[in-house]
Amino acid sequence: MHLPSALCACAWLLRELHMDLQSALCALRSLLGGVSARALPGVLHTLRGDAFEDLFQCNEDAVLRNIAGELREALPAEAMLSSEHQAMQKMQQSFEPTVHVDSFLYEDTLIDQLCEEGRMSRHYCLSCGSQQTAPLGFISHSFSLVELKFLFQHALPDLSGKTLVDIGSRLGAVLFGVLHADICTQASLLQDADVIVLNNVFEYFLDEDAQISAWTFINSCVCKMGALLVTVPALEESLGKLQTGIDLNHWVEEVQLDYNVYLGADTDSEALQNIHLYRVR
Repeated sequence: MHLPSALCACAWLLRELHMDLQSALCALRSLLGGVSARALPGVLHTLRGDAFEDLFQCNEDAVLRNIAGELREALPAEAMLSSEHQAMQKMQQSFEPTVHVDSFLYEDTLIDQLCEEGRMSRHYCLSCGSQQTAPLGFISHSFSLVELKFLFQHALPDLSGKTLVDIGSRLGAVLFGVLHADICTQASLLQDADVIVLNNVFEYFLDEDAQISAWTFINSCVCKMGALLVTVPALEESLGKLQTGIDLNHWVEEVQLDYNVYLGADTDSEALQNIHLYRVR
């Protein structure tokens, strides 16, 4: 097998086959065993470099990046609305200086590029005028492209013919068809939904009483057996701080997800582990 064919075969193997790590490694060794001695060093060199990442690019990635690019042109760098004053206050109260950097709009590679150009910074000065600096805290209220790929390619089943509701969709990264309404006025929508996504949806945007009201309403409406809830963070963490009276064990069961997946160089297993999936009992 010559170099281009070997690389394409390796990329297809890693991207398409749903194997555990050991099975994938065995299949990869078997595949590389068919590579000519002359081409093998080039294959191994490319597998270690950035060029191999290009083989994982697909049309869906290009579409999402184009959408992100158009949104960046229309929004300020912080990508926050004036109505998100609650989130701004929480960031200002943070122990360390924190800025909002939307993960869907700004991938790590783009942030690195902007930092090199002096248009963005990952650090703040501890003593003005000195070289003593510390890392800025970054927070995002949107899924990144990698997290979206994990959500739709690995966490959720086939959604053909299903109804998906993204509560607090902000820029629409999960679902590019947004209904502008208070979720507490949408009982029938929630009752009919097959999948409900809640990504950091209330803590940074509502006061405690409003959070309790929203969660209580959702709990009363989302009762279709088998309906799925995608949450960040875990429901136990979101509700543990509130006096909602919701019995999680009676309402949902958690679906265990396999976070040991490779979705490109930007794969952040720690971030993926913040995504939780539940099934309504």
